[in-house]
Amino acid sequence: MGPAAPIAFFLVFHQPEDTAIALTAAELDRLAACLKTVRDLRRALIFTPDTTDDPYLDRAPPPALAIQLYFAEIAAMEAALGGSSALHALADTAQFPSLAGAPATQQAMLTRAFAVPDAAPTPPPGVAQCTYLVSYEGAAENPHDWLTHYLRHHPPLMVRLPGVRAVEVYTRLDWCAALPWPRVAHLQRNKVVFNDGAALRAALASPIRQAMRADFHRLPPYRGPVRHDAMATVAVALDRVRGA
Repeated sequence: MGPAAPIAFFLVFHQPEDTAIALTAAELDRLAACLKTVRDLRRALIFTPDTTDDPYLDRAPPPALAIQLYFAEIAAMEAALGGSSALHALADTAQFPSLAGAPATQQAMLTRAFAVPDAAPTPPPGVAQCTYLVSYEGAAENPHDWLTHYLRHHPPLMVRLPGVRAVEVYTRLDWCAALPWPRVAHLQRNKVVFNDGAALRAALASPIRQAMRADFHRLPPYRGPVRHDAMATVAVALDRVRGA
């Protein structure tokens, strides 16, 4: 995973209801160049749609694009996402025409990383992996009980998925920023990372996935949607940690 970075910022561009969009190679290059200019950035990931088969879930179209930015602490993130942030360029339809009409949401969260017994070296920037991004977009009847159960029981299963390379869970916090997209307050997000889509599919068909599903049904009461999105994932090659 690289250096510890406890604050994760998510910017997600969802597919419009009436069409499917995909960024061009030129737009993805422009996005990577934009992210390289974000100050105090520790790590940057770009997610684009992938496919998988989950035996427990119906497949829904994944987001057109997701971005995850890591910062060492919240003050650095809030400074980087202020009025002069380079991320404002993503609202410019001249630079990113594919995103015109794509509804977007943003959220900053606290990162909890879990050690993976079979973790492999992080691939170099530009080498794709496959990530299963999960978002609990509703509300728990008792958030403390929900998180206590989830963090105690679910990650120990997640890190045992065959072929898993990284496991992280994200929880809510209060944060400030000046970006133009609607903010969300999802209860929780998490992700599991694999070398490729084939490895993710094998993990989802494993007995560990069955155990995870059983544990899901033991969670305290929760109401609302839960998204599971398979995403091709590429890390941006940052020239250096950008500061003041």
